[in-house]
Amino acid sequence: MRLSPDEIIFWQYGFFKLNATIVFTWGLMLVLAVGAKLITRKLSVGLERARWQNVLEIIVIAIAKQIQEVGLSQPNKYLGFLGTLVLFLAMAALCTIIPGYQPPTGSLSTTAALALCVFVAVPLFGIEERGLGNYLKSYAQPTFIMLPFNIISEISRTLALAVRLFGNMMSGAMIIAILLTITPFIFPIVMMALGLLTGMVQAYIFFILATVYIAAATRVRMPGTGAEHNH
Repeated sequence: MRLSPDEIIFWQYGFFKLNATIVFTWGLMLVLAVGAKLITRKLSVGLERARWQNVLEIIVIAIAKQIQEVGLSQPNKYLGFLGTLVLFLAMAALCTIIPGYQPPTGSLSTTAALALCVFVAVPLFGIEERGLGNYLKSYAQPTFIMLPFNIISEISRTLALAVRLFGNMMSGAMIIAILLTITPFIFPIVMMALGLLTGMVQAYIFFILATVYIAAATRVRMPGTGAEHNH
């Protein structure tokens, strides 16, 4: 039994390996990119709209609303990054119904890469909103003694994001694989549906946590009041 899509090798030449993680990751990105291009090639602003355009608008509006509810008053500014993140994770979970498919999120390398994306995006958005000096000062608040603890917190939450996503995605795949070997087919189908639901929930949780971290990084302190607000 394979514990990770990294173990499925499609092609190898010396130290170079083309495994299932790479294939399915790029495959998902290709599907998302081509799908977005096809849906948006003939957009309509009238009352009559294509079915896929309506679906896309519902998804985009829902994501933007969630971003705003977390505390970011300008969701369109963060929609590109956070929207792509949640759509990739949701698609990775949704495609588990395809026979032979291995979700790339079942690999620690993929989940670590996603967590690193959040790790890089948080300070970038924070610096853009608050300026480099003000953002760096936030690590020494409320006192300079907190500097090492704030840095450790930044690194540890990135690690937690990767491990949480990897653990939940891989455990679901492992349970289904075990049940397929010891039980009739009907029970694994039920577990596969449960795994699909779990994957979608994990995609939502990852998206919300990333949004919360960005909201915290872009929070601006109001001069003279001590109050804070988000842009």
